Amino acid sequence: MSILNETYELEGGVLIPKIALGTWQISTPQAVHPTEFALKNGYIHIDTAHGYANAKGIREGIKASRVKREDIFITSKVRGESKTYNEAMANIHDQLEDLDTDYLDLMLIHCPTPWRFFNHKPTRPHFYKENIEVWRAMSEAKEQGLIRALGVSNFNVDDLEHLIEATGVKPAVNQIRFSIGHTQPEIVAFCQENGILVEAYSSLGTGSLLKNEDIQKIADKYNKTVAQVAYRYPVQKGMVILPKSVHDKYILENADIDFEIEAEDMAFLDSLDL
Repeated sequence: MSILNETYELEGGVLIPKIALGTWQISTPQAVHPTEFALKNGYIHIDTAHGYANAKGIREGIKASRVKREDIFITSKVRGESKTYNEAMANIHDQLEDLDTDYLDLMLIHCPTPWRFFNHKPTRPHFYKENIEVWRAMSEAKEQGLIRALGVSNFNVDDLEHLIEATGVKPAVNQIRFSIGHTQPEIVAFCQENGILVEAYSSLGTGSLLKNEDIQKIADKYNKTVAQVAYRYPVQKGMVILPKSVHDKYILENADIDFEIEAEDMAFLDSLDL
């Protein structure tokens, strides 16, 4: 079985494929072909967000692929700036309409704060109460059958703790930046201890890993590309990955990671501080 068909099980029996086609920074016109091509070549998971503003292109790509909706897993996200019940509910319905679907498989809170505050460290303001309102909207949409599973993105440990304490519910996933040399161990450990699946984005370090000589040596050993090693690394740690490309060649290569990095090589990659 191809890794494209391998899944993790979320609470409630929802199966989430290990690899999603990432669509960040892909416009509506650009999104049509890669979505169609990926689905025709075995991908069954598409990751988007209200903030990406490309859902209509993904919709057209899905239609062109002729793959049945029930055979596709679609993840989307409430905008980081949407911090009220009404704004969150509007985002959900916008995505349902733009994707032309009756339901979303997974909906995330895209960011614990509006994006303009996200990199204000260590003084980033908290939006604990606001996130509870967003979660309430998402939970109601789930009860209505509009969403199958709920999660978050970019949440730190304190964000997760406050949400869980206030709602009594653990998010199914936390989608975070994770790559070789940038592993966010505190967040990952908390998620793993609490049964929250980690989804890794920017696995190439926004491209910075592609010219790394240490990773290149590992790639050469397995007759793989640096990108394939960089994507395999989080998968071996039990995470979902979101490789993004608009090029057919790389869409195929990014999913060609049915190999095993040996323990000593994983340890070496773990030791890199990039």
